[in-house]
Amino acid sequence: MLDNENRKIGLILTSITFGLGIFATIISSIILIILIYHVHFNRLKRDDKITIFLCIHIYFSMLIFTIIMLTMNIRTISGDLNGRSADSSWCIFSGYVAVVHLCTMYMAFVNQALYRLIRIIYFQNQHLQSLKLYLFLPIIEYIWAICIMCILIPWNGVVYFNNDYFCYVSFASLRAIIWGAFFAYLFPFLCSLMIYIRITIFIRHHTTNLPLPIKRRHDRDFLVVQRILIIVSLLLILGIPSIFFIIRFIITGDDHPLTNRIAWFPVGISMSGLSVTLVFTIPQLKSIVVKLFQQNRIKPATLATIPTRIQMKSVCGTD
Repeated sequence: MLDNENRKIGLILTSITFGLGIFATIISSIILIILIYHVHFNRLKRDDKITIFLCIHIYFSMLIFTIIMLTMNIRTISGDLNGRSADSSWCIFSGYVAVVHLCTMYMAFVNQALYRLIRIIYFQNQHLQSLKLYLFLPIIEYIWAICIMCILIPWNGVVYFNNDYFCYVSFASLRAIIWGAFFAYLFPFLCSLMIYIRITIFIRHHTTNLPLPIKRRHDRDFLVVQRILIIVSLLLILGIPSIFFIIRFIITGDDHPLTNRIAWFPVGISMSGLSVTLVFTIPQLKSIVVKLFQQNRIKPATLATIPTRIQMKSVCGTD
């Protein structure tokens, strides 16, 4: 149990994280509705369908993860207020699901970068640009993440935190935290970095030989990969507080009572920030959102001018 001072600080941190999670959930839900509406009511080219589906996958993954984060925050706030323990086998399972989904959420960004790689370098291979491939890819990644992270269960890597009232990977289990951090954070970053390097090398050697329209498309796709790499890098940087507490635990053997609340605070910031900045990262997504808001602005203005036009015509007719 936390003392009074740490409980107040922890409650403030958790409440702010909870607010950020609600914001991210609302924005992600709105963007998802916009994308699904756009797919349903518009005839799209294959490339546009794939791009939008990958965006839907990213926002859906973010939505599920923020909901998981919110349930953790609710347990923590409820535990701080009434002091009831939530330790159970279901709690352990929910902590395992959180790690699995964190891994697949980061891989959703890699999928977007992978598609840009294929469009730039392997654009002649139509099999790699099939919509079915990108529909099955998230399913394969979920199965892969479940298999990779299941080793945490026999390691007792996912535990119940008495001070936080939820279950997650424990800093006390060094091999579990390193395993989880590598596949959830570092592996997607390395994949994005390798894709970025491969595209950079290709563009430097082949850009001059390509027609102008293809060159422009490659430049646009390369810009998206750059932005995705920056996003994944920033998410990796936001994990520095967790790294600090891991090193602190290794050196001192002491686990700070507010470790999890401080570590989850940057996660809340990243989810709320990502839900907005992603719109400006992917050109197709930005175009869809901007057009929708422009239509909503134009329609009222158009309706307002109709009566005045009718009045002017009637006046001219009477004259």
